[in-house]
Amino acid sequence: MTDEPRDHEFSEGQGFGDPYDAFDIDPPELSVGPETVDPVDSHALADLLDDDQVASDEVDAEKLLEVGLEYVRINRHEQATEAFERTARFAEDDLVEQEAWVNKGVAHAELEEYDAAIGAYREALDIDDDSEHTATAETNLAYALWEFGRTEEALEHAERAVEIDPRFGQAWYNRGFFLNERGLAEDALNAFDNAIRLGYRSADLLEEKAIALEQLGEDERAEEVAEQAEQLRSENEEELMEMGDDERLTE
Repeated sequence: MTDEPRDHEFSEGQGFGDPYDAFDIDPPELSVGPETVDPVDSHALADLLDDDQVASDEVDAEKLLEVGLEYVRINRHEQATEAFERTARFAEDDLVEQEAWVNKGVAHAELEEYDAAIGAYREALDIDDDSEHTATAETNLAYALWEFGRTEEALEHAERAVEIDPRFGQAWYNRGFFLNERGLAEDALNAFDNAIRLGYRSADLLEEKAIALEQLGEDERAEEVAEQAEQLRSENEEELMEMGDDERLTE
């Protein structure tokens, strides 16, 4: 293993440029006219959208959640964090609120704001520690803690995620990742194989599996799996390029 932290499929979000300045997909009930807001007051919008100003029954929290997910899809993670926070504030359903906190954590992680991500995942777990979103919150919390340098806690939460949902492939991958980091190659290999059996297969997983095999002295298998990882990564990059070409053709 190298000391260089490996990418866990989070992008390097750094805010948004001019092409999106006039673009907003927030629902109309949360829109505020420019004549109402002092543009130099950074707290104006938050104040106007406070619970005291907008009634919960006037806001469709699930629609607002979809807005946040759309912001994530187009890599506008800063706006996504705001949309998810509003969703959590207005949600009357605990599951919707919990999902909003989980996604807020993901958006913060994309921005490499791991302290904020940790806080969001903990908010989600405080709502319910045994729901359909709990395993996702645990495994994402594990990764954020690892990025934040709290590696012992990271493995604990990765273990908890697979205990909660043993059929969650990505959770098994994350568990294997942290075990690999600690030099526990045999346990890591078992975790990666579980992830693959459950249908989770990625270039990152195959690269980690190759590392575990190399640590176990299985150099031939390690080389074979590393080649599979490289091929899969190339295929994924080609697909992304084709998708980009298709989007430009439809513009």
